[in-house]
Amino acid sequence: MTVGIVGAGITGLALAHELQRTGTEYVVLEADDEPGGVIRSGRVDGHLLEWGPQRLRRTGPVDELITDLGLDEEVIEAGDTKLFVYANGALRRAPFSIEEFGHTDLLSWRGKLDVLEEPQTAPADPDETAAEMFTRKFGEEAYKNLIGPLFGGTYGSLPERMPVKHSLSGVLRMEETYGDLLTPVLKRAMDGGSSAPAMSFEEGVQRLPEALYDAHHENVHLGTPVGAIREAGDGYRLETDDGSFDVDSVVVTTPAEVSADLLSPFAERADSLRELTYNPLALVHLRADSDRDGFGYQVRHDEGLDTLGVSWNASMFGRTGKSESTGVYTAFLGGMKNPELLDESDETLGDIAATEFADVMRTDAEVLSVRKLHRGFPAYDESWDALKGFETPDGIHLATNYTGRMGVPSRIREAKALAERFAA
Repeated sequence: MTVGIVGAGITGLALAHELQRTGTEYVVLEADDEPGGVIRSGRVDGHLLEWGPQRLRRTGPVDELITDLGLDEEVIEAGDTKLFVYANGALRRAPFSIEEFGHTDLLSWRGKLDVLEEPQTAPADPDETAAEMFTRKFGEEAYKNLIGPLFGGTYGSLPERMPVKHSLSGVLRMEETYGDLLTPVLKRAMDGGSSAPAMSFEEGVQRLPEALYDAHHENVHLGTPVGAIREAGDGYRLETDDGSFDVDSVVVTTPAEVSADLLSPFAERADSLRELTYNPLALVHLRADSDRDGFGYQVRHDEGLDTLGVSWNASMFGRTGKSESTGVYTAFLGGMKNPELLDESDETLGDIAATEFADVMRTDAEVLSVRKLHRGFPAYDESWDALKGFETPDGIHLATNYTGRMGVPSRIREAKALAERFAA
């Protein structure tokens, strides 16, 4: 069997790695001149910036890749999880342990009691929104001050427009396993928070897909966009400007609109992929001097700021020294809350980010870079209803953040599972 992989983002490259491990032949075709897809790292004025994911979690599959690729010495792990919510005009630490939960000023005692009463509530309903579910099960205060900013901020989305069936499938499985949602939360809190530490590499997150490309470059063709997929005998032919590639199976990892074009000859409802909503995001990199440490903060929705949240890149990984990312912060603007903000100029976006950062952090900031992602994170909103009944033909598979979960660990897990299916 030969597998044709369309796209050299983290999913396609991780799949290539796993296929080689099982002895399955493959070819990877990527339109861009760089590997990594949405993962992009680089330097501006000597400062290391991330234009995609700001970090990843060192889960089991990620750790296996790090070892396989010999990257252990390049890993930088974050310290204790310190994440804040800007609420009522101040930064307040989000609780990730039992002790922090007892002391947090994000919740009153009544709000904390509402959280502890979650096991008495009815199970999550796949058809209710994330906002409705979180409010019903944990209380209005916990949703408004804590869960809403943290969960919505992760996707740049509004939880009131995210059905549980699309945005919280993992939570549904968790509740089915434990019988409620508080039990696994308490279990993780007693273990000290996340079991997988946040991490990056000395040269940024893109080092991971670059290392995968270096390891498998003989079978990876950069700058080679697939123009069409044709049936060829019992398999398929991937057509490019540089020639064609005959394969037995195809794995498409491209953005939804690109996949729609490629799959339209085979799948009746391929155009439904164009209906999926991606939240537009502006990433504004700032440089500032601050003695605060932690991962960053999310902004409560009613605080009147355009900033959705800020990642404290340098503080998170303890990067120091003149040549490193001293004092680098990434501000996120736009999202589902204010998508039209991306119509503004880069200068305006930079001014907004720097001004609001100064108001929150009480320190001035200079703009290093502005990057607009007009199709940023998957919204997992009601537009995902369009995928109901959508199927690909035999021998063609989708492995993407719109048919699965976003996040580097999730992409690697899906690639690993798909490789095992091919091997079987």
